[in-house]
Amino acid sequence: MEERQPLGDATQTRILDAADDLLERRGVRGVTIAELARRSELSRPTIYRNWADADDVVRSTLLRRVERILSALPARVHTRAALVDDILLFTALFRRDPLFARLLADEPEAFTRYTLERVGSSQRLILQWLTTAIDTAQAQDSVRPAPPSEIAVMLLLVAQSAVLSHGTVSELISEDAWERELRAALDGLLRP
Repeated sequence: MEERQPLGDATQTRILDAADDLLERRGVRGVTIAELARRSELSRPTIYRNWADADDVVRSTLLRRVERILSALPARVHTRAALVDDILLFTALFRRDPLFARLLADEPEAFTRYTLERVGSSQRLILQWLTTAIDTAQAQDSVRPAPPSEIAVMLLLVAQSAVLSHGTVSELISEDAWERELRAALDGLLRP
């Protein structure tokens, strides 16, 4: 397979836009190379020059969504409190994102396959963001000493679990209580 061009290329954007629309309307099963070619008005070989298969396009589409959510967060945090605030903001934006909300509600098995079964590009991007933020907050003595990358993994696990289980426990705990308790768990994990 040829080497991919950098994401952001106009052709790739057309394909990802088509995938985005298909995912929101039809779910993961609705994303096929034939349908992507039709919706993007590009040939199948053009799509295959950029991605190995439809699954690869879905992963890139989800990564682009995560990138957009992360770009909505403040540039840099300096304290534990700001980091916890940003993680809670990320979870709120993630849960409100139409595509991720649809996957969580209608295709939890697909959501799990694309976000939880392995550490993919999206998780690595989130881990990089968390690691940088933890390192910065540690320099201010706001976060306990430990390797930032290891703390980041645990923060990711806690946040992912809370988001994935939110619907399951929504009858047991109010939205305000859910956020308060997630805040306490995150803060406790980071506290010196």
